[in-house]
Amino acid sequence: MNKKYLIALFVAVMLGLVFVIWSKLKPASTIDFSTDIKPILNKNCIACHGGVKKSGGFSLLFESEALADTESGGPAIIPGNAAKSSFIQLLKEEDPELRMPYQKPKLSEEEIALLTKWVDEGAKWGKHWAYSLPEKVAVPETTQSAGISSSGTDGFIQNNIDNFILKTLENNDLEPSQPAAQNIIARRLAMDLIGLPADNTLFENFTTGKISYENMVDDLLSRDSYGEKWASWWLDQARYADTKGYEKDMGRSMWEYRDWVIKAFNKDMPYDQFTIEQLAGDLLPDPSVDQLIATAFHRNTMNNDEGGTDDEEFRVAAVIDRVNTTFEVWQSTTIGCVQCHSHTYDPFKHKEYYNLMAFFNNTRDEDTTEDEPNLKFYNPDQKSKVSKIYEWILNNENKEVAAAYKNFLTYSEPVYHGHLAKNYTNGNLADTKWIALRDNGSCYINDVYTQGANYIYLKLYSGIDATKVTIRKDNAEGEILAQFTTNKTQGRVVQKFPFKKTKEKLNLYIEAENNRISPTTPTSYISWIAFLPEIKATENPEYSQINEDFMQLVNSSTPTLPIMVENLDHQKRTTQFFEKGSWLMKTDTVAPSTPQVLNDWKAEWPKNRLGFSQWLVSKENPLTARTLVNRVWHQLFGRGIVASLEDMGSQSDAPSHPELLDWLALRFMNEHQWSIKALVKEIVMSGTYRQRSVNSADLYNKDPENKLYARGPRTRLSAEQIRDQALAVSGLLSEKMYGPSVMPPQPDGIWQTVYNGGQWIESKGEDKYRRALYTYLKRTSPYPSLITFDANSREVSTVRRTVTNTPLQALVTLNDPVFLETAFNLAKYMAKANNPDKSISTGYSKAVLRAIEKDKMTALKELYHSSLKEFEQRPETIREFIPFEAKATPNIAALTVVANAIMNLDEFLTKS
Repeated sequence: MNKKYLIALFVAVMLGLVFVIWSKLKPASTIDFSTDIKPILNKNCIACHGGVKKSGGFSLLFESEALADTESGGPAIIPGNAAKSSFIQLLKEEDPELRMPYQKPKLSEEEIALLTKWVDEGAKWGKHWAYSLPEKVAVPETTQSAGISSSGTDGFIQNNIDNFILKTLENNDLEPSQPAAQNIIARRLAMDLIGLPADNTLFENFTTGKISYENMVDDLLSRDSYGEKWASWWLDQARYADTKGYEKDMGRSMWEYRDWVIKAFNKDMPYDQFTIEQLAGDLLPDPSVDQLIATAFHRNTMNNDEGGTDDEEFRVAAVIDRVNTTFEVWQSTTIGCVQCHSHTYDPFKHKEYYNLMAFFNNTRDEDTTEDEPNLKFYNPDQKSKVSKIYEWILNNENKEVAAAYKNFLTYSEPVYHGHLAKNYTNGNLADTKWIALRDNGSCYINDVYTQGANYIYLKLYSGIDATKVTIRKDNAEGEILAQFTTNKTQGRVVQKFPFKKTKEKLNLYIEAENNRISPTTPTSYISWIAFLPEIKATENPEYSQINEDFMQLVNSSTPTLPIMVENLDHQKRTTQFFEKGSWLMKTDTVAPSTPQVLNDWKAEWPKNRLGFSQWLVSKENPLTARTLVNRVWHQLFGRGIVASLEDMGSQSDAPSHPELLDWLALRFMNEHQWSIKALVKEIVMSGTYRQRSVNSADLYNKDPENKLYARGPRTRLSAEQIRDQALAVSGLLSEKMYGPSVMPPQPDGIWQTVYNGGQWIESKGEDKYRRALYTYLKRTSPYPSLITFDANSREVSTVRRTVTNTPLQALVTLNDPVFLETAFNLAKYMAKANNPDKSISTGYSKAVLRAIEKDKMTALKELYHSSLKEFEQRPETIREFIPFEAKATPNIAALTVVANAIMNLDEFLTKS
């Protein structure tokens, strides 16, 4: 015994010695700036010492500013010496007039201790977690076996996502929930992947075990309705609408872009390509029509064609919107405030905003009435003529000349718009759009490069004949460059007149004469002038036909779509720094560049939108993949891993599972090769996604917002899903895809437009029952039932919709003509059972894909019988209730009331 006792004592002493020595020698824990320090500074100090305000010449926004001399003559922070740092000493001051934060409560002892230790350790700045991306993230180990089981947490893990979730749950003394029932997960999955309930065949095949869960996932991902569902999500971010916005809010044709997005999702276009084509498709080598269509992403900006507005003001507003939208959509960064000053909380400097703006400032659009440049969509015969013209010029001139004419036929650029004209005499810019010269009127258009052209092209309208137009070099006494006569036109036409060749940039003096009209009558209205390179092969006998076809195509009326086109070198804009963010206070010229805090710029990238888009999707960019992964996660779970979807800056919500976010981002780029379908599949295949959504008091108290994912998602369906689901279960939903937007029924009087002329003309036939994605969206008057369920007007990009629950929503689903018609159609299906109990249970299961509970059956039967009694006693009310069906019986009317009630149940309006 003694020997054993001595051995035990010896071991205990040695362990004690080891512990003492280790406690003396172990490295002291260091302070993490992003986790420990930045939140304290943002909460208590930045308001006065950062961004716009730098009280006492001291700022805590950037490291260089924090360590610089203040107005007192020395630095407030001396790294390694908290005792001599006034920053720390003023935090400890007892006098409230001297203590910081000024006129606010004193920081806690713990906060002061943290800041003191941080300064003593060298005041190391460090990066915010979102601004650097790890090369690899280890998947947490687990002893749990894979495979869904019916008890405990065994089988929860279905893929690596679940390892991360389970680790966090265990750290918080929580267990995952049981798997959801097959009918529940089938509906959840279908609503998430295609935005519609699963059809009968797919639902039965899955619930009867004929196909596996993965088979069902693959089936849904392969459907065209997948692209429609996810396009609806993307169009919020793209601020897609069918009108221009602002007061006049005229219509514009943008639907080709919407259709491009649907197709891109359905063919699973890699997200890096999806990004590049939307931001810079026009700058790709020999861009296809689809790549030009993609650039309409940034032509969704609003356009103000109200008379009296300044086109340059609203062009600049559109460019600013493009900068802000790009960073919100791809970088989870609210960069708009940097237009006026350096970011208050994040390391983005004021000048960097204008470096970014320089990437977007060189596009051809100029806030014109006709939304130029517009991509023209020719019919097959016209396409053949375009190809013939291109090939002929290519064979007789060169590739550059041929490309210039093809581009002009494709989108009518480059041109010089009428609003560029200055110094009018006896003339004016009519309606801030068109050059309107009266008899002996004149104006100037400066800095015009004619490309050595021997013709000038004018787009004009004239109501009179025999106007003599003279174009001179520099001024009224200058050399005559062109002289021609214009006559009455049928609408706006493009005409071509001889012009003296020159290679230099010119100031054009334009004058008009017509003494046969009154002094107040304009001779014409000129929209734009243009020049194209000379074709020297005019002696070729085929030239006459080529020229005739060219002018015919230029003047043809075709469907169009506003797109992005870059300025040629001779029209290139310079970008200047705006003092205090005002476009009227331009100062230094700036060059395109990206924020220093993010990934480096590679030398091989061009300094334009194409290079910028390549920078965005570089695998070194820390934000692009994180942003996409976080938003897809939000679509599936109702909240993001970072809950503030629009912001991953230092003021954002902390990620609930940071390692999982990084792992998914790296996997998305590397293993999935930017495939959104692969990402979606991986998430929905996880045990985390497949959990039942039932809550409990204990779970609610520990995790009320389900941040830790101990249960499945339970969220209200989107506005589009609610409408589409009602149409689908009633059997009315049209499967027609693509094409111009439609106008389903809406209450009278909604469109009270001011001098717009637009009217809501209700669509007929199957267009009346198309998916909500295709509903015409007027920015100043969005579709009422969708806006009530938190859809938006899309005047600006919307990354995250608000989710509300108001009485107005119940009024929509109970009274809106669309929902009444869907309820009536479902009632006709229910009536086939020829038995109230069977009818109600059939309608309920069709709507929510589950068997009806006893208490609901009792309540709905009571509703049916009371409604039936009223309709039998007062048959005239049937017509009032169902105005679209003259032969409706009391039974059908009563079942319609029941069907309408079913479509208002929580289980119908929510997911899971």
